[in-house]
Amino acid sequence: MAVSVISGTSDKPAASQALAEAMAAHGDLSGKLFLGYPVIGTHDGRHQIDALWASDEAGFVAFDLVEGTDLSGHRERQDDSANAIESHLRSRRELVRRSGRQRNLLVPVHTATFAPGASALPDDDPDYPVAKADNLGRVLTSFRWTTEGGTAEFQAALSALENISTIRRPGRPRSFDRPDSRGAKLKRLEDSVATLDEQQAGAVIETADGVQRIRGLAGSGKTIVLALKAAYLHAQHPEWRIAVTFLTRSLKTFFRRLITDSYWSQTKETPDWNQLRIIHAWGAPGGEKWDGIYHQFCRATGATYLDYGKARRRLGPANPFKSACSLALKEAKHVADAYDVILVDEAQDLPPEFLRICYKLLTSDKRLVYAYDELQNLGHESLPELDGIFGANVRRPRNGAASDIVLKKCYRNSRPVLTTAHVLGFGIYREADPGNRTGIVQMFDDPQMWHDVGYRPVSGAIRDGKPTVLERPKDTSPRFLETHSDLDDLIRFIVFNSEEEQAEWVASEIGRNLQDDELRPEDIVVINPDPHSTPQAVGPIRALLLDADIQHHLAGVDTEADVFRQPDSVTFTGIHRAKGNEFGMVYVVNAHDCYAADYNLAVIRNRLFRAVTRSKAWVRVCGVREEMQHLAAEHAKLVGADYQMRFVYPTERQRQQMRIVHREMSDAGRKRVSEYKNTFSSFIEDVGAGHVYPEDFGEIGSKIQELLTVRERRQGRDKP
Repeated sequence: MAVSVISGTSDKPAASQALAEAMAAHGDLSGKLFLGYPVIGTHDGRHQIDALWASDEAGFVAFDLVEGTDLSGHRERQDDSANAIESHLRSRRELVRRSGRQRNLLVPVHTATFAPGASALPDDDPDYPVAKADNLGRVLTSFRWTTEGGTAEFQAALSALENISTIRRPGRPRSFDRPDSRGAKLKRLEDSVATLDEQQAGAVIETADGVQRIRGLAGSGKTIVLALKAAYLHAQHPEWRIAVTFLTRSLKTFFRRLITDSYWSQTKETPDWNQLRIIHAWGAPGGEKWDGIYHQFCRATGATYLDYGKARRRLGPANPFKSACSLALKEAKHVADAYDVILVDEAQDLPPEFLRICYKLLTSDKRLVYAYDELQNLGHESLPELDGIFGANVRRPRNGAASDIVLKKCYRNSRPVLTTAHVLGFGIYREADPGNRTGIVQMFDDPQMWHDVGYRPVSGAIRDGKPTVLERPKDTSPRFLETHSDLDDLIRFIVFNSEEEQAEWVASEIGRNLQDDELRPEDIVVINPDPHSTPQAVGPIRALLLDADIQHHLAGVDTEADVFRQPDSVTFTGIHRAKGNEFGMVYVVNAHDCYAADYNLAVIRNRLFRAVTRSKAWVRVCGVREEMQHLAAEHAKLVGADYQMRFVYPTERQRQQMRIVHREMSDAGRKRVSEYKNTFSSFIEDVGAGHVYPEDFGEIGSKIQELLTVRERRQGRDKP
């Protein structure tokens, strides 16, 4: 056993460090030790707990830490901490039990003063214990708590202190008539995902003086962690200027709700939005509503600001935001210290140049926290290491906080849903391409990535050209996420004969979800993977819902750009706006568009991956005709393999071939390739028919022959 230490910001660093070391010396202790956490709102304002030990054997022990030798007022400080914690816990009815005329907390709250620098301790007082390193063990072992429902009650109380239980649930309380309905199952699921795990708690509380990155796959809680971290830092340091930034506009209202709820839970106050800003990554002129980090940087430094259209026209269509940020960094005349902390979500969708802009906007401590999902882009390269982004002199954490936190556990998607998304995204069970001897569309160059995102090999090493079997164990995919329903109900593939048949079925199922399943309209989303065709593609389904008097909206079209979900309304969306959001029931329509493509297949498969991973309970993947039958067959192979991924790991040459064949191409690039195809097709036909000869083209003919020979050699197929 060992106590996990989670270090927040504290104005008593020496005593905090001494307490952590003293508790580590007692190997028989377990639980979590929070330093500088939590912050609790009282009628006198926010109250900072110096340290809190949470143990299912002792309950909660709030420490009053003393820097130096002055112990005066320690009794009053212990009382204040106990009153703050007990008052906070008593506000949760489920944490209180009546015994006779008394209403007692289910989990006890103890207090102690820890004064490592005191030369002498006062006489023993069991009501107000004081400890140093040498007698800490005796004080702590005097706190014992035994009860039949200990573990469940302790987790519920810890969840209340971590301020997460109310954050993960929807705003309105659920009601249902049948305990086996989808609505009832969804409520139990939301209640179960209540307490932060150790990795998440550390990511929220540990604050680095320097750059900190948080890695995790979809559903691991990155967005919630960033929101809780922003609220915690704002409560701890109201004088700090804090920014939370992201690329997907629909995340703005989501972040605002999460931060408001968490901050209120801690302080009983509303955030000061002048000090804590929720701001888009790009931004535009037009006031605070439209402002963004990049726009702010250009305004502060005198660099040229370019909107999306101007960036494409001036710098080229390939990643215009990357080009715009790069230009701004080159042109910046000076840098103003705009923020004390910047927290970045969805960093995998942002260029490293944008992170450098954030870094330059920070004060000297360079507190930059960026969260990203290395699987959102699947086979694409991960973000560079810190040195590769910020240079060799990057400010790294010097206060003991972790610089790299990996969230391996997925709390949104069940194992069958998440594994299905990966199988489809990578093309694990896709029919083999004749030229490359594998159907896989994209793959990590570094096999360690599979371990980092929570998979483990069941058999076979993860090596180039070798067969392997991967699965998600229960410690990274909690089984309660999949036991609420039959496995074949969690994710289903439905093949239709026509788009009209698909529309009728989806509209009918949504009606049944609302009438019979006790789901709410805001529990349901319809996602069209092609972002360009969404308004037209979902039109027939929306028309049927309109006839059935079912309220619905198309995010970003029927709503403002920052609004995604609405109360009492079914959400329709393209794939880009869906990112960062989650729903109980997900309908993916026109999935057949994601089966095959002449160009951009990796990008198109990523869309399907993202759509499926929006679900926290059930998914229906819908499509038409033969392409959809092939997708359904890929899923059937996964089910037949008991949700294990069994494949031969692609060789380096195969991965290189995938990157070429399935790479992302611009419209201009596709047009150019198409023209070359037509030209070479005519050339080959004429050569074959003897109408022309390679020698007729002189030097050009020789160069063509040279290129073909070099390519054959690279592929290991050298011909005479």
